[in-house]
Amino acid sequence: MQAMTEALGQLRHYPDPDYRSLCQALADHHQLPASWVLPGNGAAELLTWAARDLAESPGGCHLLTPAFGDYGRALRAFGVTIRPWPLAVEPAGALRPMSPWPAPEAAGLLINNPHNPSGYLLSAASLEPLLEQFATVIVDEAFMDFVLPEQQQSLIGYLGRYPNLVVLRSLTKFYTLPGLRLGYALGHPDRLRRWQRWRDPWPVNALAAAAAIAAVGDIPFQNHTWQWLPAARQALLEGMQAIAGLSPLAGAANYLLVKTDIPAPLLQERLLHSHRVLIRDCLSFAELGPDYVRVAVRTAAENACLLAALGQGMGV
Repeated sequence: MQAMTEALGQLRHYPDPDYRSLCQALADHHQLPASWVLPGNGAAELLTWAARDLAESPGGCHLLTPAFGDYGRALRAFGVTIRPWPLAVEPAGALRPMSPWPAPEAAGLLINNPHNPSGYLLSAASLEPLLEQFATVIVDEAFMDFVLPEQQQSLIGYLGRYPNLVVLRSLTKFYTLPGLRLGYALGHPDRLRRWQRWRDPWPVNALAAAAAIAAVGDIPFQNHTWQWLPAARQALLEGMQAIAGLSPLAGAANYLLVKTDIPAPLLQERLLHSHRVLIRDCLSFAELGPDYVRVAVRTAAENACLLAALGQGMGV
């Protein structure tokens, strides 16, 4: 807020079309040259250009499913053939070992890591062979910031060796700025220049750029989040494991995917009426349907309120 307030005077001018200060701040954050950074109006905008890029792969795009709904929106917009690659979730609340990766067939690949909605963290070692097999690989790391630095499995370090790789990042989740719409792509400069030619000028407003520079430089906030989140997530996981009819999956992000014996819409209605608590159903994930909900990890008091509501909602 302070950074945006100080930037209010910039609103009488157009933003720098090259976003030099913003690109340099993001590049320094990831120890990359600034030419390897492309800011966007949220990761959603950049997914549009990723999909246009993937449309050039004659074999379509393999998509790890269940998947964030915007992936399908972007791919369908450019007529990309979607080839689902399911990540199975067992009823006991655990991830089933994944089947072998599909054959590339001159195809592209779109995955996110940690996976949304399961929170499953794929290892960088398991992903590296795919960079040599697929024509274009888009890895959405929107939730990677929530993983402790020493446990992160980012592919950013592979960018210099694989020009077919693009890593997407979001600043709106970790820093709680969804209203500003700010994300960025990291990739080979030739590819990012092509994306830049496809889109409208000035996709990032001056206030969002100022907030982003301040956010990536806020080391105390980053450390504070890494200090409280793992313990809070584990406590919430254990609390839900103790509620009959709920089977939560252990995840690496700031949310938990939970299988429920009560249909999600009914459970959602009960919690709204009894505690004014709104939980997210997973009806938008076709593979999950009414059997799952996804809940955010919040403060200890809010998590306790959620657990109390869930206990009553499940009939405990």
